[in-house]
Amino acid sequence: MQTFLFPGQGSQHVGMGYNLYTAYPSAREVFNQADGVLDLEVSRLCFEGPEEALNDTFNTQPAILTASIAALRALEEKGVAKPAYVAGHSLGEFSALVAAGALSFEDGLKVVRERGRLMKQADDKSPGGMAAIIALDREMVEKVCAEVREETGEYVGVANDNCPGQIVISGTETALEVAMARAGERGAKAVKRLAVSIGAHSPLMAEAAAEFRRTLEATPFQSPSVPVVANATAGPLTDPDEIREAVARQLISPIHWTDSMRWLIGQGVTRFVELGPKDVLTGLMKRIDRNVERLTTEETLEQG
Repeated sequence: MQTFLFPGQGSQHVGMGYNLYTAYPSAREVFNQADGVLDLEVSRLCFEGPEEALNDTFNTQPAILTASIAALRALEEKGVAKPAYVAGHSLGEFSALVAAGALSFEDGLKVVRERGRLMKQADDKSPGGMAAIIALDREMVEKVCAEVREETGEYVGVANDNCPGQIVISGTETALEVAMARAGERGAKAVKRLAVSIGAHSPLMAEAAAEFRRTLEATPFQSPSVPVVANATAGPLTDPDEIREAVARQLISPIHWTDSMRWLIGQGVTRFVELGPKDVLTGLMKRIDRNVERLTTEETLEQG
């Protein structure tokens, strides 16, 4: 049994999707469609950059969605077997929803473009940041964050549980800096500030999440063809209203990626295929369970 996984922000790079565009008519159609839906030449941005524009969250989100769905269409054109489940990391959850037919590609582009706008706006209204804590267990990271919240009166907390030994925290500038130092004192092997200026997946995004919820309420969702394993719940979703609620919560809720992957393994999934730029999620899966098969888009296309 296999699952398709879709990556989030941070997986983008100039040139992404170009090989698929040139080799698979179905992938080319995805890029052409994206160019026609948005006031943005998505294909040129993905293939040529510039990097600064591609890394602007307002552009990054529809670009990654497009590259991921192009990969999906290429696999379908190649005749790769359909998945039993789909899941996506943060932004990638919207790619998963499109893949499962719960959200149309056109609506998905518009939704993530708005998500990017709201996140960029939050950068100005509620400045904060995120940091990766390496080789410190989640229980200790949560304890550190709780201590810092009490001491500073400001928010910091777990944002992403990516895999054993890699936890991302999110918070205000002051609380984040204190928590980073405290995590180092408690034995973290490394503490790395991420190149973002917002506290994503935390209560700092409450205003953006409320506005995003209104966008989702105006967007049609359908029952997915296969269950979508949600970041916010680490469980399967099949009901359109539950899906809408889960992705609305996602901006203010931690990403339970480790638990999501373990749930899938518990259902008997033994093959995980990452559809999108780079191999971020296959790398995380290696830390979660080395016994399952982990494949990138390119590896899957070669196998057929």
